[in-house]
Amino acid sequence: MKRKQVVQYTVRGIPPRLDKLVRRRARREGKSLNQIALEALQALVGLGRERIRYHDLDSLAGSWVEDPEFEEAIRAQDQVDLALWQ
Repeated sequence: MKRKQVVQYTVRGIPPRLDKLVRRRARREGKSLNQIALEALQALVGLGRERIRYHDLDSLAGSWVEDPEFEEAIRAQDQVDLALWQ
């Protein structure tokens, strides 16, 4: 069986602000600094370009309810003030 060769990089000169943000992200996502760095490098060169699907608004999809009072309240916003467009 052929073993995959693993290459190591040493990155120097990381600015303090970048270090802080990378560490914060690693902590927030429960990942190592190495994992975060690998993901960033992969994204930079276009590996793993799967489309990201967000699900944070899924609960709102299909939940629109007609509300005549709401429509009346925002009707003024649909009016164009011609004096402002001259």
